[in-house]
Amino acid sequence: MSRAQQPSRRTVLAVAVAAAVTGTAAPAAAAAPRTAGSDDPGQAQARPIDYHCWTTFRDWRCGTAQGARPVSGRRPGVVIGAPAGRSDYTDPHTGTTATWEYATWTSPVHRLTVPATEVIASWNAHTPAGTWLQVELHGTYSDGTETPWYVMGRWAAGDQDIKRTSVDDQTDGKSTIWTDTFAIDDASTGLRLTSYRLRLTLYRRPGTHLTPTVWRLGAMGSDIPDRFTVPASTPGLAQELAVPRYSQEIHKGQYPEYDNGGEAWCSPTSSQMIIEYWGGRLTPEQLSWVDPSYADPQVCHAARSTYDHQYQGCGNWPFNAAYAATFDGLQGVVTRLASLTDLETLIAAGIPAITSQSFLKEELTGAGYGTSGHLMTVIGFTADGDVIANDPASPSDEAVRRVYKRREWENIWLRTKRYNASGKVVSGTGGVCYLYFPAHPTPHQRKALAAVGVY
Repeated sequence: MSRAQQPSRRTVLAVAVAAAVTGTAAPAAAAAPRTAGSDDPGQAQARPIDYHCWTTFRDWRCGTAQGARPVSGRRPGVVIGAPAGRSDYTDPHTGTTATWEYATWTSPVHRLTVPATEVIASWNAHTPAGTWLQVELHGTYSDGTETPWYVMGRWAAGDQDIKRTSVDDQTDGKSTIWTDTFAIDDASTGLRLTSYRLRLTLYRRPGTHLTPTVWRLGAMGSDIPDRFTVPASTPGLAQELAVPRYSQEIHKGQYPEYDNGGEAWCSPTSSQMIIEYWGGRLTPEQLSWVDPSYADPQVCHAARSTYDHQYQGCGNWPFNAAYAATFDGLQGVVTRLASLTDLETLIAAGIPAITSQSFLKEELTGAGYGTSGHLMTVIGFTADGDVIANDPASPSDEAVRRVYKRREWENIWLRTKRYNASGKVVSGTGGVCYLYFPAHPTPHQRKALAAVGVY
């Protein structure tokens, strides 16, 4: 999102926040587990985060397929085999109705190690022109009832066949989909999601042999305890990665059809920095649509390629991860991290991270702005443990590198509750981040990813 003080779509903790402020307590049996990142730093507990995915040939064979089939190789996946049928889809953003062949793959049930208040799905796929995909989630609550099949995204790498979109107004009275996030409506009741399945529907134009290929499908479930502050961590690393620097601000006014122009492009700008860190490059042909007078045309391309036509913004988290994975040799996930120690572990393995945070101007020294939601790229730590971030909300590419105070930064990133400029209690992101890394990580990188719950 932009750094402007605009309402955040992530109001998913509003009820829990209100309960905490008014003193309403959850039932004792349903209290969220305390963690090392909670208000009791002396008591180490299990991580309140469960990331799970399907990536291997065996994974794809274990699912239930209708017309889809697994493919082996260096990067196993699932594709359309013999289509299960045809269906019509009316694009809500163009009004165009088209007929598509489709196939489905449904994952086995994953029982969450952390009964969750929130779940965010993400995927990595190749969708050649004439194809697209849909991801859905179906879960079971702690009271034994089930959710409907929720659409978590309709996605294609391009925008010529369908308009990439989230789906609004999905709720069953117990949970709601907020753009890209499944959330329990009232976490203070103790209700949680205990398990889920994901369903892929792969689409192609009838009569062709085209197919999407999905290499990774997963979701992050979490139950982060409500907190205005987190304990201070101890610095453990001094290292900086050489990540390209791009400013969103120099694109202000460019392509306003994509989230009102560059000033709101923090998410795709951050994504493009890390994509290029890993060697991802766009071709002149891919950039040919961009006005040649614009600097850093790849940032414009990233904005167009992550734009969610329902949300009307470029800040859809899984759409950014999916965009990163369209580059050869890259994969991307959306997850949560539990601490700055997790970030240090990744940086030590050469893996930068994109983090989501919100704050008042006075809460982050040197930022010079306040925001209801903003993405930055963490590239390292100083000898004192302060955070080195490529902050796209900077006036130029040269000014993007910033050093932010460790204590301030970890709090604005890891908290789940905060006061906005009007003094109202609103939600924080609780450690959300995007991780982009090689499709075939080194042993050191695999170890670091496993340490933060990603595989």
